[in-house]
Amino acid sequence: MKILITGGAGFIGSHVADALIKQGHSVRLYDNLTPQVHAEIPEYLNEEAEFVKGDIRNRDELAKAIKDVEVIFHEAAAVGVAQSMYQIHKYTDVNALGTANLLDILANEKHRVQKLIVAASMSEYGEGAYRCETCGIVYPKQRKVEPLQQRQWEMFCPNCSNQTFSFPKRKSLIKKKRKGIYSTFVQPVATNENKPLQPTSIYAISKQIQEQMCLCAGEAYNIPVVALRYFNVYGTRQSLNNPYTGVMAIFSSRILNNNPPLIFEDGLQTRDFVHINDIVQANLLAMNSDKANGQIFNVGTGKAVTILEIAELLLSAMQSNLKPEIVNKFRVGDIRHCVADISKIRETLGFEPKVSLNDGVKELVEWVKEQAAVDEFEKASRELQERRLTI
Repeated sequence: MKILITGGAGFIGSHVADALIKQGHSVRLYDNLTPQVHAEIPEYLNEEAEFVKGDIRNRDELAKAIKDVEVIFHEAAAVGVAQSMYQIHKYTDVNALGTANLLDILANEKHRVQKLIVAASMSEYGEGAYRCETCGIVYPKQRKVEPLQQRQWEMFCPNCSNQTFSFPKRKSLIKKKRKGIYSTFVQPVATNENKPLQPTSIYAISKQIQEQMCLCAGEAYNIPVVALRYFNVYGTRQSLNNPYTGVMAIFSSRILNNNPPLIFEDGLQTRDFVHINDIVQANLLAMNSDKANGQIFNVGTGKAVTILEIAELLLSAMQSNLKPEIVNKFRVGDIRHCVADISKIRETLGFEPKVSLNDGVKELVEWVKEQAAVDEFEKASRELQERRLTI
């Protein structure tokens, strides 16, 4: 088949391209080579792929790239939770309006597209799902400023708690009575696709819009669409010069430049880190199965790992004597816990994570040691501080 990958020169798109070419497909990569990620055509791009430099915001260029393809993997996006809070136009323009261009072409011009797989995001959920010992499964909204200023990072039950007093520290499930009212800290649990979406950043909102537009247009024009909600993807080829996205890449760049990883909050916040090979697996399954059509799937491992653990794992693998620095600050837009429930994609498509965290980090570090990276993290942090986006 003839396949188009938007954002095809990037971290995820290039790996998907390699797998498709290996299976005998003809692949076209469409990418604007944004300097924040990669200013030039990366050396790792597969020579058998056709490369077209273009921006998804340019309708004419995009229409030419779409004209003769049968499947589209829509990976192109501006990525970065923190940066999206002050580059609002850019993130909306690229992620929402760029996707609108793609769908407008499919709606109004002749094409051969038989399937669209869109890269969605776990950020759409906002906070993950939690369990309250009194109320059961609950979905807390974005954290309030007052407890964060007191370095109380954990979530509490939105149904049976009161937000007006000082909270206990570093305990996942605590009750404390004040004036007859109990506050309950809740336990994070795996988040499934049915959780209400509560995006906490402009980036997350733009990804929600992107996903919903694709599903809506696909249904209207009888084009099968699959939305894959990626959790925290890591692996080779992730930009080490982009200080706004990819915590493993950011930490690796810091360590490579002999700077300690800087960790927001207390480092005990958790994420679900999924290796790029497993992301590729999910994309191929989505393309090849009719059962995926019209569906949304989480793509993760189902395993929670703290950010502090990630920093320590990378430091050990890179044989560094540096120590993580806990900054005890909160970035606006950040969440506390979110880990994937992968039951749906496992049962529907047969997806199974195959790369362990230890093996994945080992592979990443071997690649990182061969790279040159400019550590821009402190510059990015200053930009947040100047805009009062850290607490």
